[in-house]
Amino acid sequence: MFELKIKNNFSAAHKLTMVGEKCENLHGHNWHIEVRVSGEKLNTAGVLVDFGNIKKFVNEVMKELDHKYLNEIEIFNDEQPTSERIAVYIAKRLQLFLDELDEEVNVSSVTAWESEDASATYFL
Repeated sequence: MFELKIKNNFSAAHKLTMVGEKCENLHGHNWHIEVRVSGEKLNTAGVLVDFGNIKKFVNEVMKELDHKYLNEIEIFNDEQPTSERIAVYIAKRLQLFLDELDEEVNVSSVTAWESEDASATYFL
């Protein structure tokens, strides 16, 4: 089994209800995102998947989130934009992209760090 990891980041604001007193106020984070993909077979070039392809797509997703008020983004209309849900969103979008590449690669996990010492990881 092979696993690749890339990192990216975005800055955005949100507010969360019924989580913690401070979180109920409008506030922002500089999220650091770790994306891991895995698979059993290398392609004919000898790689699991081109890092450039993964980075390109994750950059597109970061643009959707960067410098936004996350509570107003359509994907979070029915749910709070928590770090957990941000990780899920990124993972599902990336998996759709990998499926289109027709590679035998899957998202293993996405971790959304909202600070140096607090993160949420979604495992597929």
